[in-house]
Amino acid sequence: MTIKAEYIWIDGTEPTAKLRSKTRILTAAVADVAELPIWGFDGSSTNQAEGHSSDCVLKPVYSCPDPIRGGEHVLVLCEVLNTDMTPHSTNTRAQLAEVAEKYAAQEPIFGIEQEYTFFKGHRPLGFPEGGFPAPQGGYYCGVGADEIHGRDIVEAHLDHCLAAGLGISGINAEVMPGQWEFQVGPLDPVTVADQLWIARWLLYRTAEDFEVSATLHPKPVKGDWNGAGAHTNFSTKAMREGYDAIITACEALGEGSKPLDHVKNYGAGVDERLTGLHETAPWDQYSYGVSDRGASVRIPWQVEKDGKGYIEDRRPNANVDPYVVTRLLVDTCCEALEKAGQV
Repeated sequence: MTIKAEYIWIDGTEPTAKLRSKTRILTAAVADVAELPIWGFDGSSTNQAEGHSSDCVLKPVYSCPDPIRGGEHVLVLCEVLNTDMTPHSTNTRAQLAEVAEKYAAQEPIFGIEQEYTFFKGHRPLGFPEGGFPAPQGGYYCGVGADEIHGRDIVEAHLDHCLAAGLGISGINAEVMPGQWEFQVGPLDPVTVADQLWIARWLLYRTAEDFEVSATLHPKPVKGDWNGAGAHTNFSTKAMREGYDAIITACEALGEGSKPLDHVKNYGAGVDERLTGLHETAPWDQYSYGVSDRGASVRIPWQVEKDGKGYIEDRRPNANVDPYVVTRLLVDTCCEALEKAGQV
């Protein structure tokens, strides 16, 4: 038996990293990711090494069935290591794993809402040649060929994610034509980030078969059009059991330099999207509120009503690194809850 293993990793492209992948043939199925062999690649071609010392190491950290190739074939998400087996400078997963382990007893979990936009050539899918469609209004969660574009790709992507065993919890059409969203979670910090990267890879690969591209650009069309975010829902055990912990977390995110510490790591072009318009708060101002989609952090109305639940950080861009956003939220909020004795 021969197995096709698609090794996937995050490169060193700046300001926004890209996904790369290549296929390795295995002679037998592997039951556990720890049994998958390490591999290597030319880091000088991925902005991760110089040509005179270009070898980088791929260490498998997450695997799942390959829904496109089918059979026993697998997708293999990898961390990038240096040849001395230390984490590469672009390896943000290693940093998250350390923080997640430190605060594991607080049981942090995440749900991430990944928005994205389909493009056909240089135009968003559904935008007419040389002009613009009708203004925003009917596209969000809409139905009908006059308002919805790319549903066949979205449904194929959803099926692929489910077949891969990913924790996809939903999909919906977004506010701009050709713009969609899928949600991953609730899952622990490392798993939600691993699965979001795999889901992104499957999105690009699925759209490829339709000769359409998907972009995570935070402001794909200038003007009076919504940007694309990755709203990040977060809670700990204490937050799921009491409202005081909810407020502690919200306050912690607004203390001192924390607002800018987070925002500057929430994706390139965040200032283009967080303008105070189109259901965003200004990038340089922090706020939180109940049921407020114009706040930096929203407390859902049901959470206030129940006196427990989760918060939604609405600031991360669609192009945010999920390893980074989950690390920052865990580090900031869990530290504050620990200091407050709310664990």
